Amino acid sequence: MLLQKIELTNYRNYKKASAEFSPGINVFIGENAQGKTNLMESIYVLAMARSHRTANDRELISWSEDFAKVTGRVEKRSSTFPLEIVVSKKGKKAKLNHLEQKKLSAYIGHLNIILFAPEDLSIVKGSPSVRRKFLDMEMGQMSAVYLHHLVQYQKILKQRNHYLKQLAQNKGRGDLLYLDVLTEQLAAEGAQVLKDRFRFTKRLQEWARPIHAEISRNQEELEIVYSCSIPVESKEDVEQLYQDMMDQYAKNRPRELEQGTTVSGPHRDDLRFYVNKKNAQTYGSQGQQRTTALSVKLAEIDLMKEMTGEYPVLLLDDVLSELDDERQTHLLKAIQDKVQTFLTTTSLDGVKRNLIDHPRVFRITSGEIEMESE
Repeated sequence: MLLQKIELTNYRNYKKASAEFSPGINVFIGENAQGKTNLMESIYVLAMARSHRTANDRELISWSEDFAKVTGRVEKRSSTFPLEIVVSKKGKKAKLNHLEQKKLSAYIGHLNIILFAPEDLSIVKGSPSVRRKFLDMEMGQMSAVYLHHLVQYQKILKQRNHYLKQLAQNKGRGDLLYLDVLTEQLAAEGAQVLKDRFRFTKRLQEWARPIHAEISRNQEELEIVYSCSIPVESKEDVEQLYQDMMDQYAKNRPRELEQGTTVSGPHRDDLRFYVNKKNAQTYGSQGQQRTTALSVKLAEIDLMKEMTGEYPVLLLDDVLSELDDERQTHLLKAIQDKVQTFLTTTSLDGVKRNLIDHPRVFRITSGEIEMESE
């Protein structure tokens, strides 16, 4: 999978800009606050229909303008097609092959990306919500079915929490039959989400474990565990997972009616990383946490290829400066001649140039993109 070109209109500090990319490594170079990360973000927005930096889409629109537009051309083994995202004060529109998509879930997954930025180190040491977001963003690209069940789960969860809050305010008085209906619907969608998350975690560990061992020179063993807030008897049987969720909701009902919220389910779960049997979040050194995060990101490349049949596009946003020489070497060797890569940096001085074969370098200055001669 390749991103051949991109065009920006009124996007942050880019009034009008375009670039054609190499299938290998593309480097965005320039001083801070010139637009390197904005350009990287625009690729993410084109793929995911949302920013990884802000939840407010209006921030993507250039000052005093009414809309922002990102268009790109994607090449896959079987086809080449355009993608387009338009953000305005009225909302957001996504087009696939010139056709507007009524649901973003039908759009996402046509340009698969993996982003690795300094904040991604928080996958290991951050909060459970960070890791749940990681699961949902990566899995949502790989599986439209997972994304459908997740969206439905979140929709029903919102309805159920709203009704539980009403019941709590009325001290449990209300239509409990309606609560039963919402509970059954939530468990049905939640069981599908759980099954896919368990399966993804297992495959992620299988790819990440040898990478982690290699980086640590066989001194460390990585284990990735999906920590479920509901006791489960099976990680594969959807019917059993559904029943386990229903049993837990029945057990939690008095507490939920008192607190006015759903206290268990996929929205409360976590992903845990163990290095040599110890929780890396609590007991891991900074080096171990970074090795774990790097191993997970590199594992995603092969896992995404396994699940979709195409290698993803890799975005490295100012991450090399956060890695020591050894980890930087492993990263660059792993991606060389394998995946199309976009890399931001203020200078190539700190990058192991001998590990980058013929990069295409773009100089970014005040929202202008200029390709340097190769």
